[in-house]
Amino acid sequence: MARAATTTDAFNAVAEPRRRQILDLLTHGELAVNDIVERMGVAQPLVSKHLKVLREVGLVDVRDDGRRRLYRLNPVPLKPIHEWVRGFEQLWSERFDRMDVVLTELMDAEPMEAERDGRDDGGDAAQRDRDAAG
Repeated sequence: MARAATTTDAFNAVAEPRRRQILDLLTHGELAVNDIVERMGVAQPLVSKHLKVLREVGLVDVRDDGRRRLYRLNPVPLKPIHEWVRGFEQLWSERFDRMDVVLTELMDAEPMEAERDGRDDGGDAAQRDRDAAG
């Protein structure tokens, strides 16, 4: 099965970590290419290539400001991704709730095991030894 082009939808476009990094940078406001290059620490042609993909799927908009081109985030195409991920929210919430129950049970069981095994967590054993000797 042929792989979908990165310019077909937001899912494919954000699959690349550097494009996600660019989107993260743009959440704080408009940036020129050189600002993005500086913050990412990668070559300008690579940033421009990624910006082109993000523009083609509509995730970023560009406007001219004199001789500079400023890029800004367009969050609308992210909505299908958000809706898809939201479907997993209940699953993860349930798993975390179950993990909380297990951890609570383990924490409650630990003092009982220590008592049964003759161990304790404080200085009580030392005090018992002193009481027995004196």
